[in-house]
Amino acid sequence: MQQQYPSLLLEQAVAEISKLPGIGRKTALRLVLHMLRRDAREVHALGNSLKRLVDEVQYCRTCHNICDKEECDICANPLRDRSTICVVENIQNVMAIENTGQYRGLYHVLGGVISPMDGIGPNDLELQSLVERVEQGDIAEIILALNPTMEGDTTNFYIQRRLAGNRVKLSVLARGVSVGDDLEYTDEVTLGRSIINRTALN
Repeated sequence: MQQQYPSLLLEQAVAEISKLPGIGRKTALRLVLHMLRRDAREVHALGNSLKRLVDEVQYCRTCHNICDKEECDICANPLRDRSTICVVENIQNVMAIENTGQYRGLYHVLGGVISPMDGIGPNDLELQSLVERVEQGDIAEIILALNPTMEGDTTNFYIQRRLAGNRVKLSVLARGVSVGDDLEYTDEVTLGRSIINRTALN
């Protein structure tokens, strides 16, 4: 394949950055050229922070949220309501709900949703650890805060069946969040009201 740029190093950098979601080759080239104009120490700091992120980041042993140690700050906080677990698809959803300031319980990050079309089944998600947390007997309510999509609803239904034998209240977000919307991009007021006005499933 013919080299597109005057420098092979430039071409390799553009190729790597263009692998990021939402970034095409033109944007990647603009970013690479911007970094070349910056002080070398700034670019090295960026590279080192990304390397440390990949090498040192951890996932909470309890809720699977991203953190810097074995347990995240939310799970370790004694002021959180330990009787309520909010089940979310990903880490971005945790941040979105925390930004509302309307929820003071704990979380459980599934790491995705059930999607047969994408080859994602229950065993690919952090579902068994959720069941184990409920079976410990300290949980009064599970809030299913998954995106209102077919995959999200399928996952809700599966969790409802898995927890059917436990005396735990199950609820879903009020449909102030429109069907097909992504929680990550829902405004904080709407998301906060959806949590407060959640609907019981059982």
